[in-house]
Amino acid sequence: MASFDSTLASLGIGRTGASTANTSTRTDPTAMSQSDFLTLMTAQLKNQDPFEPVDNTQMVAQMAQFSSLAGISEMNSTLKAISDRLNGTTTSDMMSWVGRSVLTAGDTAYPRTDGGLSGSIELEGDATDVNVTIENADGAVLRTVSLGAQSQGSIDFDWDGTTDSGEAAGNGPFRIRVAARNAEGGSVQATPLVWAPVTAVSLSSAGEPVLTLPGIGQVPVSSVRKVG
Repeated sequence: MASFDSTLASLGIGRTGASTANTSTRTDPTAMSQSDFLTLMTAQLKNQDPFEPVDNTQMVAQMAQFSSLAGISEMNSTLKAISDRLNGTTTSDMMSWVGRSVLTAGDTAYPRTDGGLSGSIELEGDATDVNVTIENADGAVLRTVSLGAQSQGSIDFDWDGTTDSGEAAGNGPFRIRVAARNAEGGSVQATPLVWAPVTAVSLSSAGEPVLTLPGIGQVPVSSVRKVG
């Protein structure tokens, strides 16, 4: 763009917002519009020295250079619009979460309509013995489900909604406890995952939807493992 800038200078025209020798701020070279460029090019042709006309090669290079910059600017604008749309969350996007069930980390669970419940466990390592304990709201043990040996990763469990004595456990909510041990007898980090209905949705300061789940609280969408 140096040749184009020198052409403007020869006509006594400075680029809008251009930096001077005494400033360190550099402005966007695409700030000039196509209309501005055509106006300046016409002025250049009208004011050229007939004995030293503008070199055709130089003019074509200037036009190609400006066209390239204009194309890049338009492409950047298009890509930004696409990015904003993909990253943005509309009201309809938020409302689509309400009423759905999601699987996320938590230890409070509500039963299905048939009285049982299902969930998952994330194991940080291999375990030779994994047990899931279901307690009532007062902390009393209702049922212990043995899952035996399990490999590192995510495993599913299901409870039929009855106590160890075979009675119906009720409507909950229930507290889920997990205990896992390895071959050496040490404990293995285990995170219970429960299904919960989405009752409300809000937006965080970063623009990410935050789900309100009964018994669990507010959970960002990024923490959801599955959607039912």
